[in-house]
Amino acid sequence: MTENIGNDAGEGQANAEAEERTLIQRTLRGDQSAFACLVDKFRNPIYNLCYRMLASGGDAEDAAQETFLRAYTQLHTYQAERKFSTWLFAIASHLCIDMLRRRRYPVQPLESVALWKQSNDPLPEDYALSEESSAEVRTLLKLLPEKYRLVVVLRYWQDLSYAEIAEATDLSESAVKTQLHRARRMLADYMMKRKEAQGHAVSRVL
Repeated sequence: MTENIGNDAGEGQANAEAEERTLIQRTLRGDQSAFACLVDKFRNPIYNLCYRMLASGGDAEDAAQETFLRAYTQLHTYQAERKFSTWLFAIASHLCIDMLRRRRYPVQPLESVALWKQSNDPLPEDYALSEESSAEVRTLLKLLPEKYRLVVVLRYWQDLSYAEIAEATDLSESAVKTQLHRARRMLADYMMKRKEAQGHAVSRVL
């Protein structure tokens, strides 16, 4: 039964990719309706990536529209051996980072956190991205430097593999893993400090 489910999923993925290739070829021949179908298919994941990166609905809309505009004008450079979704994520990722740098988005100085501290205690990142903390993590994402924010969003919200993230960000897989580890530690450390501060505030009230 499990094997059949796996086969069905693999067949469905293959069919989806074949459909994408057909739409791409039609677009390259001048069929704008074909590209509209690609936009409809990827609008939500691209918007979600932009929103997580930019923390603004308006900016995310602008970034998503610009992503598809760039994809349309650069479609002739797309290499068929790459996943089309990864290629789109790469365009959106670079665009969002450029926007963040232009607006000089304020970030906390979390680079100074002792990321490699040796301890016998459980690692705080084991629960930092747990389901019960997901809303808080989304809030804290904007405190991360953009390069760390990007790999977290691609991994945990877009469910990309390490290889796909590496392709989208022009990093090696080992660099992706290192940045994810550091980002998780930063998030966990900040969450713990905020909880401690909240605890102190409550104790003062009592």
